[in-house]
Amino acid sequence: MEQIPVFHMKNNHTMRGVRLEDASKLFPFMSDKENMKFITPHPVQTIAEMEGNLIERLEGFYQQKEIPWVIENDAKEVIGIFRFHKLNFWHKKTEMGAILHPDFQRSGVMTEVFRTVLPYGFEKLGLNRIVGDIFAENEGSRQLLKKFGFREEGVLRATDYDGHNFHDTVVFSMLKQEYDQLKQTFD
Repeated sequence: MEQIPVFHMKNNHTMRGVRLEDASKLFPFMSDKENMKFITPHPVQTIAEMEGNLIERLEGFYQQKEIPWVIENDAKEVIGIFRFHKLNFWHKKTEMGAILHPDFQRSGVMTEVFRTVLPYGFEKLGLNRIVGDIFAENEGSRQLLKKFGFREEGVLRATDYDGHNFHDTVVFSMLKQEYDQLKQTFD
């Protein structure tokens, strides 16, 4: 891949490759401890730290280990970030990660993202396995993964510590053969 593909989704949202200048647009919701509670107990503290995070994402892309997108609404405002990470072309697998601005959560944005990235991952990239692992308390992500037919594989007990409590991680996955059986239901 020479560049990150751009996707125009049905809901007038766009997914495009991250850029360093997106740091100031992502920072307000990626530095918010409440918004990041299912991702990390240590969100970014400065725009410079956010820029460093984006540099890591882009380096991961150039090493073919991830594909990072930002999500823009129809007004071209950055409202989220989505990435395939732990991308492994030999084993034909990846994991997904997403963070949305709170104003756009539970609004259908991630449904459109899944309708876009699953065909891209399975059909264009030739992946066999796509994983979503989430904090057990993350009901929104759990519902989304189940809606798209991801199978719950199991619970990794007390895998993450937030400084006060340990959290279980629930692993969901979809295989290419499952995607092939379900893809017509995604519309």
